[in-house]
Amino acid sequence: MNEQDDRTTARDYPSIFNEAIGPVMRGPSSSHCAAALRIGRLARDLMDGDLREVLVEFDTTGSLATTHESQGSDMGLCGGLLGWEATDERLVTSIQIIRGAGIVVETRVTDLGATHPNTYRLTLKNATEMHRVTAISTGGGMIEIVEIDGARVSMRGDYYETLVYTDTGGDQLARALKELADVDAVLFHQGTGIQFIEIKAQRHFAQDLLLQVEPECGVHQIRRLSPVLPVLSRKDLSVPFITCAEMVAYNADKELDLWALALHYESARGNLSHEQVLHKMQDLVRIIQSSIQQGIEGTEYADRILGAQSGAFKTEMAGGRLLDGGILNQMILSITALMEVKSAMGVIVAAPTAGACGGLPGACIGAASAMGLSPEEMVRAMLAAGLIGVFVAAGATFAAEVAGCQAECGAGSAMSAAALVTLAHGTTEQAVSAASMALQNVLGLICDPVANRVEVPCLGRNVMAASNALACANMALAGFDAVIPLDEVIETMLRVGKSLPCELRCTALGGLSITKTSKEIEKRLSRHTAKEAVEWNC
Repeated sequence: MNEQDDRTTARDYPSIFNEAIGPVMRGPSSSHCAAALRIGRLARDLMDGDLREVLVEFDTTGSLATTHESQGSDMGLCGGLLGWEATDERLVTSIQIIRGAGIVVETRVTDLGATHPNTYRLTLKNATEMHRVTAISTGGGMIEIVEIDGARVSMRGDYYETLVYTDTGGDQLARALKELADVDAVLFHQGTGIQFIEIKAQRHFAQDLLLQVEPECGVHQIRRLSPVLPVLSRKDLSVPFITCAEMVAYNADKELDLWALALHYESARGNLSHEQVLHKMQDLVRIIQSSIQQGIEGTEYADRILGAQSGAFKTEMAGGRLLDGGILNQMILSITALMEVKSAMGVIVAAPTAGACGGLPGACIGAASAMGLSPEEMVRAMLAAGLIGVFVAAGATFAAEVAGCQAECGAGSAMSAAALVTLAHGTTEQAVSAASMALQNVLGLICDPVANRVEVPCLGRNVMAASNALACANMALAGFDAVIPLDEVIETMLRVGKSLPCELRCTALGGLSITKTSKEIEKRLSRHTAKEAVEWNC
């Protein structure tokens, strides 16, 4: 038995609540902060919570080489190594707290030969053992552990993982466990001078089952890694469709609205009832509404470029001193409020990412509020948007490091367009057409954060995403022809993104990032953050 046996050959099926709407988090970037936290949580489990030294290495050619400090990777990773949730209010002080806990963390930028721009290599030590982990952040807070102790693996935090380390006979033990246990997969891995069995299941593997197999295998260590995603995967997983074209075919004899199709999809994907899916989205909508209100009331945080501005927008709008933008002004208010909460380390919902957390939620909730619609209609609109996000996640990416801001604000704009059509009680065909037009309009959008912070031009691009979505929604409702099918536009977005130079993909090495003003702001802010990173070497 080799490590290829039992690997799933099924297509990957994104979840609305894993990839498209979520995570619920604090921090400037889901690709950096939330993903790093999840990687840290799994690394902590691998060490059974006993950490003394951690070496973190980033590749010289990757995005993290220039952004790991300013966009929250260091902060998120430390929070995860401490075992925290992504919403923990202590997250901003995680570096100081981990240092106070006696854990030495060192970062280095070195030549790893990494093929993914968001690659982490962790060397973990305590008094008696050492493990090495390589992981990637794949966008929107999603991750994959790709190597443990020299063995190639694929762990995405969507299973209960049990690792059984053996001295000899690991392949025989794996075969015995496969026959004995009702689990999703049993995989044997041969690493660098080490071997272990990986057991994927819906719960942690019961240790007493090991006693029923031959003891000659020499089991000397068992590690249990808990899931970090809200929706788990499972063996023999199937969904009714995974592309927009497949959805249209599935709906040919049903004539369901897009939000109802989202229920069908997520129920199958997550093994959830329709009611459970609705309740999950209701919870997220309540969080978004609370964050909007918090932003309007005002936020404070020292390490950011922009202060609180949404409150002033509300005052001017109420006083009739703004141009008449109809519901767009209410959308702008909600978007800016959400972006300010994100930048102040408040709780937000990454939808589809933290850098794009204002566009879709702000457009949807802002428009619904202006239209006097119910929370139930907000939930339906967000579900419709989530299904468009599933198609993007399955066919492309949400990572700006891979495909530029078109993958974040651009994808968010397409999702927003579908949500707005849903609020207007448009058809599924109209919602899909609006999404296609919106994504077509932002192809090639670059990612060039000013001063290496996820604030400028991110704020304006979130507003642009919603404005574009509103225009496309109305065009679709009026019967405009999108011409290019959504699946083809998503495919094109990924192709265009990969053709962008790395300087324009969230590395802060091009575009507005290298303007004179951006560099001056970066120097000013770095004097503040330098005090917080005395023992972090890069």
